[in-house]
Amino acid sequence: MTVRRDFQEPSRSRPDLVIGREDLFTSARDQLGRGGSVLLHGPAGIGKSTVLRALAADYAGPDRTVLRCSATESESHLPFLALADLFGLVLDDVSGSLPAAQRTALESALTGRGESTLQRDGLALRLAVLSALRALAARGPVLVVADDLQWLDAASAELLGFAARRLGDTPVQMLCAVRTEGEEYDRHLRASPPDTLAVRLGPLTRTQVSALLDHRGYTPLSRSTVRDIHRTSGGNPLFALELGRALAESTARPRPGEPLPVPTSLRALVLSRLEMLSDEARRTLLVASAGARPSLALLHAAGREHAEAETAQAAALGLLATDSEAPALRFAHPLISAALYAEAPAQERRAVHAALSTAASDPIERARHLALATTGTDPEVAARLAEAAALARDRGAPSVAASLGLLAARHTPADSTPGPDERRLQAAEDAITAGEADLARDIARDVLTRATVPAERVRAWMVVIEAAGQALGDVDAVFPQVLADAGDDPGLLALVHYQLAWRGLVVEGDFAEARQEAAHAAELAARGGDRRTELMALSFQASTETLMGHPDAPVTVKRALTEPQDPYVACHHNGAGSARFRWLIMSDQLPEARATITALLREVRRRGMVESEVHFLRFLADTELRSGHCGRALDLARESLRLARDSGIGEGASAMLASLAEASGGDVDRALALAREAADHAEVDGDQMYLSRALAALGYAQLVAGDPAAAVRSLRRVRELEQGLGINDPGRGRWHGDLAEALVRVGEPGEAQDLVDTTRVHAMRLGRQSVLAVLDRAEALVRAARGDHEGALVRLASVQDRLGRLGYGLEEARAAFALARLRAQSTAARGSAPATPAPAPYDEAARLFRRCRALPWLRQVDAAATAGSAAPVAPAASAPAVALDALEGLASMERQVASLVMEGATNREIAARLFISVKTVEATLTRVYRKLGIRSRVDIVRLAAGRRTT
Repeated sequence: MTVRRDFQEPSRSRPDLVIGREDLFTSARDQLGRGGSVLLHGPAGIGKSTVLRALAADYAGPDRTVLRCSATESESHLPFLALADLFGLVLDDVSGSLPAAQRTALESALTGRGESTLQRDGLALRLAVLSALRALAARGPVLVVADDLQWLDAASAELLGFAARRLGDTPVQMLCAVRTEGEEYDRHLRASPPDTLAVRLGPLTRTQVSALLDHRGYTPLSRSTVRDIHRTSGGNPLFALELGRALAESTARPRPGEPLPVPTSLRALVLSRLEMLSDEARRTLLVASAGARPSLALLHAAGREHAEAETAQAAALGLLATDSEAPALRFAHPLISAALYAEAPAQERRAVHAALSTAASDPIERARHLALATTGTDPEVAARLAEAAALARDRGAPSVAASLGLLAARHTPADSTPGPDERRLQAAEDAITAGEADLARDIARDVLTRATVPAERVRAWMVVIEAAGQALGDVDAVFPQVLADAGDDPGLLALVHYQLAWRGLVVEGDFAEARQEAAHAAELAARGGDRRTELMALSFQASTETLMGHPDAPVTVKRALTEPQDPYVACHHNGAGSARFRWLIMSDQLPEARATITALLREVRRRGMVESEVHFLRFLADTELRSGHCGRALDLARESLRLARDSGIGEGASAMLASLAEASGGDVDRALALAREAADHAEVDGDQMYLSRALAALGYAQLVAGDPAAAVRSLRRVRELEQGLGINDPGRGRWHGDLAEALVRVGEPGEAQDLVDTTRVHAMRLGRQSVLAVLDRAEALVRAARGDHEGALVRLASVQDRLGRLGYGLEEARAAFALARLRAQSTAARGSAPATPAPAPYDEAARLFRRCRALPWLRQVDAAATAGSAAPVAPAASAPAVALDALEGLASMERQVASLVMEGATNREIAARLFISVKTVEATLTRVYRKLGIRSRVDIVRLAAGRRTT
């Protein structure tokens, strides 16, 4: 796809902020830092110029020379223009060091005097460019920056290529960007220095597109609109920004089921090629653009008799992507389909939808096309759309159901039963299920401007409250209004008091109040015959009592699980199944907890319940983390965080769990950043409950990072918060052992012992065996700090065994590490080696941490072994310091793969342990080789052994 030069965004309006390209930018920057060159390539508008400018700005310095040129298509016929851009300002500085013939040839080419040509002055010009670069490099490093290399005039391209191949060790590097639209970049690479790294820029993810739009100030756009922008733009940042700008500036929004309007600036990119189609071929493509999954069979059914020939014509023009094995037709870029549809007159679009309403095989698609072919209200069309929405809901596609529901409302006459607003409210509830909170809120607010029936008003207010998520403080003013609307109806009041229970927990931080409101809501719902709300309220009451350590918790869990059950509540993240999971995991029943949450996750994915999926991914990650499966936990936590950021749901909670997973099995710096992000979310939302969880994650990350003083500060605040909240169950946050350990490290064993004693009372009352074991581990550290080494050793050995039997792999490894440290200290204190060789003190801890894939802890083991006088840890147990230092420059996944190679794992074994494909392992290893400057797995093994690679 060709982007007109006059359409491209001027460089001064683009910030040197690289959104969504952090890893790519780091890789390219590292390449430049090593003295290499970089070739950025990718399609038009993908962001090559932004990355190029950011890299050039990062490279620039007072002792470095940066030469720049940026070509345009309209100027590509002018010889030596790029050369003039590069050398025009430095010619006077270097001309004195050039031989006369070279100086004359270069000056003639740059100034246009003397009509220099490659044919006449070819050798002199080539040598002049090479000599000029060497002369500049004699004063300091030189970077040649060339944007839009494909438009470089032929003469300049030839001269730069000649110099690039002959610079050798001269400190001259090249940073170039070239458009590749299905083309190979090899010919440009051949004209670059031999050590050039080719970096392809691909499309942005939906989250990255959202961040880009936010950065440009297009914040009023809803998440569902951002999703449509991402789909239509294909992740191309330039196209996404143009679509976002047009929508932000427009007062009208596309109606449900319709694609985004495409601004004229983007239509121009494809309309020139559309004009080359015959009229019939263009109509055929319009039918394809309106269909959800266009195929030749669908086009024939819609009356396009010559679909094969007409689509072949479109493919020849590059409008359709050709794939002989795929039955569906695919546009070369989503923007082509969107522009084609946007350009068509409304009457022609309706005719296309009318044809597809009978041609499509899927009833949901037929109903959607019927709606888009119909103007005005029509009860029959509305009924078919409502049926299609129910089918989509049953299929686990609530987002589609919401869209169909809004179409149904639009075609529902005002005096119908159900009425248009009732259908809108169902669409809003589907949008909540789909994770489209902003769309749901907008629908509900619209209904509230008209609704007078109390049931409809309360239902709309419930959507507004649900859409607020954890930020319930933002909708405080809603509660008096909804209570007034509910009147004395027990069914409606039950809905309100259920939400008041959440407010008591999240906003007030009062577990007792929350429990009381939940119990009241359950009683009201039972009186009103609303079993769903009754079960939700009982589930909330059960979870609250569990966290409080309330003795009624087991009984309430059983009440929430009694029949008859509601399928929605059974799998909801605040429902009975979730309450049972919380009870199981806090009672140390990890296998049962894993089975429960895995089944729940499977069901909510089937139903398309995005918010519940976010939370259940987090719950499963927490279960795996407690079980010592750090790699699996890290993958799940990252998946939960990605989904949370895409949907805008549960971001703080997912960031909190991702922090714990990163600190245990990934990158500690990232763990610290995520914990602070989670704390910021909780502070902004006024959510004290999750603030304590976020600070507990921060304290743990600080402890792993080797900053016990900071950990003490964070975890003391957690203690204060949870005392104020009334949380008495130490199985909830499990931060008590971390605080005690940090206190011992900063020289406060007395406070640590007091904490252990206080917490043990609650843990014993509730039967929290793993918490008791962790407290015993902390108490052993207190004993050691007070000089009772023998007592501490006995206690730690017992703790390690207990935690292993309970299935807490990471806590077991931490006990082994504490035991190893104490033994090493005892050996050092005796000052003599044992008479017979004994295993190195840290071997067992290293083995257990390696089994957990707890890489940050493995680094601590290595540091302890290296710093002490004990025998070093064997290479099979943990990579030596030289290896760990080398891995620090790698991304998290790259470090994990390299570490497993150091242990001797095969690619298939690595794939199994990291839950990735073998191809992903191979691709990751290729990046590792490049970053470490090595060539094979053998070199990684040599690195592990501390030997120099060759």
